[in-house]
Amino acid sequence: MRHVSAPVIDRAGRARDAVAREAWGEAYALLHARDRHPDEALTPDDLGALSDAAWWSGHLDESVAARLRAHAAHVAAGDHRGAGLAAWWLHYEYAGLGRPAVAAGWLHRARHHLDGLPPCPEQSFLAWADAEEATARGDGPAALAATGRMTRLAERSGSPDLLALSRQAASAALLAQGRRAEGLALLDEAMCAAEAGELSGVFTGWLYCLALTQCMEAADFGRAVEWTRTAMEWCAAFGTGDNPFRGVCRAHRVEVLDLLGEWTAAEEEARRACREVPVDCLEAAAAAYCAAGDVQRRQGRLDEAARSYAHAHELGRLPQPGLALLRLAQGLGDAAAAGLRLALACQDARHGPLARARLLAASTEVSLAVGAVRGAADAASKLDALAGDVPLLRALAGTAAGAVALAEDPGAAAPVLRRALDLRLRLRVPYEAAQTRMLLAAADRAAGYEQVRRLGLAFPRDGFEGLGAGPDARRAAALLSAAARRRLPGGLTAREAEVLRLVAGGATNKGVAGALVISEHTVARHLNNIFAKLGVSTRSAATAYAYAHGLV
Repeated sequence: MRHVSAPVIDRAGRARDAVAREAWGEAYALLHARDRHPDEALTPDDLGALSDAAWWSGHLDESVAARLRAHAAHVAAGDHRGAGLAAWWLHYEYAGLGRPAVAAGWLHRARHHLDGLPPCPEQSFLAWADAEEATARGDGPAALAATGRMTRLAERSGSPDLLALSRQAASAALLAQGRRAEGLALLDEAMCAAEAGELSGVFTGWLYCLALTQCMEAADFGRAVEWTRTAMEWCAAFGTGDNPFRGVCRAHRVEVLDLLGEWTAAEEEARRACREVPVDCLEAAAAAYCAAGDVQRRQGRLDEAARSYAHAHELGRLPQPGLALLRLAQGLGDAAAAGLRLALACQDARHGPLARARLLAASTEVSLAVGAVRGAADAASKLDALAGDVPLLRALAGTAAGAVALAEDPGAAAPVLRRALDLRLRLRVPYEAAQTRMLLAAADRAAGYEQVRRLGLAFPRDGFEGLGAGPDARRAAALLSAAARRRLPGGLTAREAEVLRLVAGGATNKGVAGALVISEHTVARHLNNIFAKLGVSTRSAATAYAYAHGLV
């Protein structure tokens, strides 16, 4: 028998103690040293712990290698439960590394090990995979049946981790079927276990990441704000070393800060998230790049926004609707419309209602900008059907409907827009509220309430300026200046006066299109009308007229 020295035994005990404390950096160093020592053969459980520690420490290749060895050791020992769990983890890790065929193979192998065994906790992971696959193909009953099996196995095992995860999985299945109240109630129950510190680190991280995704996809902004704050507190408090969940949680925080109008913080957090996100969660980095691009676009930093959207696209995310709205700001309305049509066609059951609602809202805006009122009305109608009674979606739908009414029946726009504005003020989303105020000011003008309109324009101008949304602030200021003049000379319309004012200030057609969020084709049409009404044929003559008649 080989003699095992006391230091070796001590190191093994210290490593297992570090694993129990979830001190992953310490555990990785100890287990890695043991694995390299000729006198210290790691058990299958030790190899699994080495894989966990390597994953937490950011050594993903080592994590997979150790897990492969753990699987082989469990198979050699005839331990089907251990082999099945190791196989499931390999499925999870390979999926995160972007190798779906290998991941599918290991999931099949996990089923081979675990199917046919008496009920055991490891089978919960197979039920979870069944639920996610059923949800992805739109089979709600199969998804709920799978989460039911998962819950029964979790209850039998007595594992708080598995029980909380089964509730989250059931919540996802219910939300996918539109059973919002039931789904969110289960999600809250699962999240309370995470917040109370009842779960292990990996399950806590999973639940935060999954819950934050669900809240945003379900357009539950209040929950997203609350759980994002709690998730970041957990990330800050968990251990002293690396936390693979930190970057993913931070990427969700970026989305929340963006909506709250805290744009400077959002952009800084986006940069940090992109540095922190591990390579098996690059979709979170892509979401952070999209959010940063949205901030940059609204602030008029169009070249920076284009680069951010390009980074998101490189990471596999279609950066819509932000890219389409960027194209519109660049005066490329047709390209914007085409991009949105493609994005809407590419959506499937995996995308939540908020993602589709944002595409439909942008489609309404772009269609109106290029003069396609019928297309805008169709998009707004679909958005209205999607919104239900969800406040964030209802506000999007109301604003879109009000914008269409302004083009079709201005008298009907104001009541719809006031309801949308009330929702946005209650949600505390300042940029979106300012957008709705702009439309409401236009509706008040159509109704003949010029004084109300001027007051209504002052609010969004100040709001846009406070956010740093330069293009929108300039547009509101231009409209406010025009509103101060009761009658426009030469028979000009309000929009023609806006165009002339910008041209007189030296703007090109492209610049006018970007400032007013219309196409260059529309700008050219307005200029032709202006020239005809004023009896001039050049931009310089039109500029002289503008100065002579106090339009500038």
